Amino acid sequence: MFLDEVRIYVKGGDGGNGAISFRREKFVPFGGPDGGDGGRGGNVYLIADPNLNTLLEFHYRQRFVAERGGHGRGKKQHGRDGEDLYIRVPVGTVVYDDAGHVLGDLIEPGQVLLVARGGRGGWGNARFATPTYQAPRIAQKGEPGEERWLRLELRLIADVGIIGYPNVGKSTLLAAVSRARPKIADYPFTTLSPNLGVVEVAGETLVFADIPGLIEGAHRGVGLGHAFLRHIERTRVLLHVVDGTSADPIGDFDRVNEELRLFDPELMKKPQIVAVNKMDLPAAQENWETVRAAFAARGLPVFPISAATRSGLEPLLRKVLEVVRATPPPPPLEPQPVVEPATDTFHVERDPDGAFRVSGTAVERLVAMTDLENPEALLYLERMLRRMGVYAALEAAGVKPGDTVRIGKAELEWAAT
Repeated sequence: MFLDEVRIYVKGGDGGNGAISFRREKFVPFGGPDGGDGGRGGNVYLIADPNLNTLLEFHYRQRFVAERGGHGRGKKQHGRDGEDLYIRVPVGTVVYDDAGHVLGDLIEPGQVLLVARGGRGGWGNARFATPTYQAPRIAQKGEPGEERWLRLELRLIADVGIIGYPNVGKSTLLAAVSRARPKIADYPFTTLSPNLGVVEVAGETLVFADIPGLIEGAHRGVGLGHAFLRHIERTRVLLHVVDGTSADPIGDFDRVNEELRLFDPELMKKPQIVAVNKMDLPAAQENWETVRAAFAARGLPVFPISAATRSGLEPLLRKVLEVVRATPPPPPLEPQPVVEPATDTFHVERDPDGAFRVSGTAVERLVAMTDLENPEALLYLERMLRRMGVYAALEAAGVKPGDTVRIGKAELEWAAT
C-alpha cells in the first residue's frame, strides 16, 4: 500500500521537575538548600531514510512524544536529559505545520529536521536561595515540551517521470527498462500508485517514476492523477508516453499537458521526450509518419517504441540520459519564515464565558512551571506577574475579585489586592 500524505502529532519531552531538598549532615546544622535542577526534555526530529518509500507507517501510529527529563534530587544532583526522538521518513518528504507553512524539505539521505523542542528542566530550590531568603521551599516544575500537528507530504525523487493517458503502456515500459514489476493489465487505471524503477543506461543509473494516468480534470481531482501530480514536481525530465493506436495521439498529449499546466505552470518548463508506444501494432505503424511530423514540428524529440516487444528502447534511453545530464535537479522547497511573537510580550482578552485570558510565551511558561499547590511558589508567581505588568493589565481590563483568569492551561481566581 502506498501512502503519500499524513498528519502526525509530535511533542517534545517535558522538562524534569526541580527538587526541594536541604543539606542534612552531622555537624552541619544549617546546611542550606541543595535541590538539583530537572533535566531537559528530549527533542523530536525527522530524519530522511533512503530505505523508505511510503508514509504507510504513520497510518498506524500518529502520536510521537519524546522522553521527559529526569527530576532533580538532593545534593544538587541534576536530573538526566530526556532522550531525543528520531522519526524516520522517506527521502523527499515535505513537512508543513498546521498553518500550511513549509518547515523543511528532506531531500538528502540522513537529513535531519527539528520539529519539536523539549522543555527545559525546572530549577531546584538551591537556585532560589538569596542572602535574605536562605531556606526557600520552592522549586520549578519542568517546562512542557513544544507540541504541534504536522502534515507530511511525500514527493518521490526521480530523474524521469513517465506520464501519459491511462492505459498507454507506462507500466509496461517501466517493467521493460527496469526490474520494477508494476501491475500491468489491459484496462485504465491499472496503476493506482506511483512505481519506481532503477534503469541502467551507458553505465549510469537513473530512477524512473511511473505516474498513474492523467485524464481531463485531473488537476481538480478527477481520476487518480490529481493525488500524484505532486510527484512530477521532483523529476528532471518528463517521458511522455502516447498510444500510437489512439484516434488522436496529439490531442491526448495536449490534454495531459494542459492538466500539468493547470496544476502547476512550472511543470511546463521541464523538458519532455515523447515515446509513441504500441508500434508493434499495424494501426500505430500507419499513424507513425503523421504523428512523428506533428511532434517534430513542435521541436520535441519523438521515438517509436514497443514496450511489449522492447523494440526501440535503446535509442530512447540514450536520449533520456542525455537530457537528464543537461538538466539540473529541481531545488528543494525553502522553509517559510514563521514570525514568532516576542517572548516578553503578552495580551489580555475575554473568553466567551467572560473569563479573562492572558496569552504570551513568557507568562504562559512561568505559570506552567509553577507548582500551584505550593503557597511559597504562589507568592513567587505573584511577584513575577506584578513585575511583568500582568496585574496592571488585568486591572486595566476590568478584572474584579472572584473573576476567573486563565493563563495557558491554568485557571486562577482573582483575589482582592
